[in-house]
Amino acid sequence: MQLRRLVVALIAGGWLFSNAAAEAQQSRENGQNVSSPANAAKVMTDVTYGLHQRNVMDVWLARSDRPTPVLVSIHGGGFRAGNKGVEPALLNQCLAAGISVVAITYRLSQDAIAPAAFHDSARAIQFIRQNADEWNLDPKRIAATGGSAGAGLSLWLGFHDDLADPDSDDPVLRQSSRLSGMVVNNGQSSYDPRVIRDLFPGTDTYRHPALSQLYDVDLDQLDKLTAEKYKLFEEVSPINHLTKNDPPAMLMYQSPLDARITSQGIGIHHPKFGVLLKEKMDALGIRCEVYAAGERIGGGQTTTPIDFLKQVLGVQ
Repeated sequence: MQLRRLVVALIAGGWLFSNAAAEAQQSRENGQNVSSPANAAKVMTDVTYGLHQRNVMDVWLARSDRPTPVLVSIHGGGFRAGNKGVEPALLNQCLAAGISVVAITYRLSQDAIAPAAFHDSARAIQFIRQNADEWNLDPKRIAATGGSAGAGLSLWLGFHDDLADPDSDDPVLRQSSRLSGMVVNNGQSSYDPRVIRDLFPGTDTYRHPALSQLYDVDLDQLDKLTAEKYKLFEEVSPINHLTKNDPPAMLMYQSPLDARITSQGIGIHHPKFGVLLKEKMDALGIRCEVYAAGERIGGGQTTTPIDFLKQVLGVQ
């Protein structure tokens, strides 16, 4: 019964992000407004944070007399689709806990190949910090969440060195891009097709068309690409940036750890990505919780997504 409750909690706070994004987009197409929960002091929609038309965010500010921590929701969609959104139950849980929420979108692969989506996501974090005083936010407490591609972007932000450029003419780019923690769903810890080929031998997971489009390469020719492409694979793979000073992470997967890979979709969302990351984070002494079909890998007490967020954001 306890495990069943955990699975329900993981679903409620977790891997429905792609659905939430689609629902949010459908609501806009139907002329509906982004929801305004009772615990939101203010809601702002389609706030522009960059030059591209997809550089926009929705903002829900929690009611508080003091600066609030922030959860940034990054949508999935294989870097080829999706729009900003956040699962309603998680949104309400955050606002009730005094955590503000921001949902962002970014350039897709058809707009610009990697690392565009990664740099857009970093700028979104920097933009939030630039507006922290005006929005009553605590710039030192920002976490990220998302599913699939949104999970990978969240992990990349959490592990990458700070992208702040103190000498930039753009005040946004002077801000830090660092995070306090990540709670992600069905995410990839590496986007290097060579690593994925080794992780799932005998499958075609590494040739997923989303990866081909992300890099604009023919993955049938994986061993014959340019050095520049291999460097790009390494740059946008979250696990390559992990160091001992990085924040904790919770990774949740819909499939069990022994799930057979009968399609590219199962492979690219397989919990082995989480295990690969956990092994490295464990070695560095960084908290990393990985759940596969509701079971915590390695054992230990289970944690719900909202409780994990409260802990990493210092919310009582």
